[in-house]
Amino acid sequence: MMMTMEGVAVKLPSYSFPIIPSRCFTRNFRPCSISASTLKEAHPAAPSAPPASPSLGHLTRPDFPILHQEVNGSRLVYLDNAATSQKPTAVIRALQNYYESYNSKVHLGIHCLSSQLSARATEEYELARKKVSHFINASDSREIVFTRNATEAINLVAHTWGLQNIKPDDEILLTVAEHHSAIVPWQLVAQKTGAVLKFVELNGDEVPDADNLKDMLSRKTKLVVVHHVSNVLGYVHPIKDIVLCAHDVGAKVLVDACQSVPHMVVDVQNLNADFLVASSHKMCGPTGVGFLYGKSDLLSAMPPFLGGGEMISDVFLDHSTYAEPPSRFEAGTPAIGEAIGLGAAIDYLSGLGMQKIHDYEIFLAKYLYDSLSSVPNIHIYGPVPSNHVSRAALCSFNIDNIHPTDLATYLDQQHGVAIRSGHHCAQPLHRHLGVSASARASLHFYNTVEDIDDFIRALDDTVSFFNSFK
Repeated sequence: MMMTMEGVAVKLPSYSFPIIPSRCFTRNFRPCSISASTLKEAHPAAPSAPPASPSLGHLTRPDFPILHQEVNGSRLVYLDNAATSQKPTAVIRALQNYYESYNSKVHLGIHCLSSQLSARATEEYELARKKVSHFINASDSREIVFTRNATEAINLVAHTWGLQNIKPDDEILLTVAEHHSAIVPWQLVAQKTGAVLKFVELNGDEVPDADNLKDMLSRKTKLVVVHHVSNVLGYVHPIKDIVLCAHDVGAKVLVDACQSVPHMVVDVQNLNADFLVASSHKMCGPTGVGFLYGKSDLLSAMPPFLGGGEMISDVFLDHSTYAEPPSRFEAGTPAIGEAIGLGAAIDYLSGLGMQKIHDYEIFLAKYLYDSLSSVPNIHIYGPVPSNHVSRAALCSFNIDNIHPTDLATYLDQQHGVAIRSGHHCAQPLHRHLGVSASARASLHFYNTVEDIDDFIRALDDTVSFFNSFK
């Protein structure tokens, strides 16, 4: 099949799915007393040489069946991991095993005939909660609330803690680089409460200005909403320092950790964040489930988000009493299989080791940035990696006079390279950068140097193709 792209006929891809056997801040942040060691922890130096062969990418690729296919005659190169990650066989099997072996509703086994199935489903579901808790080092598994995704987790906080605690003229501090899901819920809260949203802008290095953030904190600040890793700029925020300074003025901190939890060690007790959210599908787990971490005292004081079964203690005709967290915030039948699948993904990631994953991805991040920098007329957004500044393994970029969607489409259809184009749910950031969209290549631990090399060769060919019409 053919499609026309700005008058050029381009063949759409055909897909082949072979059966593959699987194995059983660039500036010092000084609002409080920030130590050099803390900053170094936030931005470890990138490895100067590639990891020993075979790399983590080569070792883990056999675990991901979807990667072993061809797109239009080319090997699939999947570089869209900031949007969603691929799933290892262990996760796929965990989902299949749940539905084949013990599919049942959780928590209600004593009231039904299938009590044995329900008991096992409940055990595995709650075990998944414990796995999440251990993975991010929460002090208690009851601090983990399962949600549909990180977006729902942020909305849960906004419509419970937010509406209960934020008053007229209170301030909510965010950055212009936040994901829409971290902006829109607080716009709704501000409209309902009369609170004021304030945004930290970028500095000359295209990262949220730390000094500006410090200056904007005040006793009016009730909440700081901030990403851990930018899904566009690739920048890693020194969250521990931000939390320290926010707490000094009495503010709470909500961390969007969607781009950090899958790629590095995240310790919520060390960060001391009040709330943290992440999504399963970005961390090799199933879609349809995510989680909220909240400190126990905050969750216990928050009203319900949704009303229904599971979240109650007793129901009368004129009133109801509510369960303790986390059940209070998990109304209705939850995503049982998906939560169990998330638990399997955590087992897989933990087995590899998050520090090992992070170290390998730091190398890939620098290799990607350096390789992209060789492409003529390219602008890569975010800070330049150095001995003091490390980037996440993603790059958003534009090439002069070529629309990012044209780039992404041609790369996919002619070379089997999957990247993403658009505003990446960060329209305010793109407006601040002076563009409407960008292309983005994003990596995970199962990517390799060869993936990046293939991408760069394909990108060079794509640029040459479009430049030939000028």
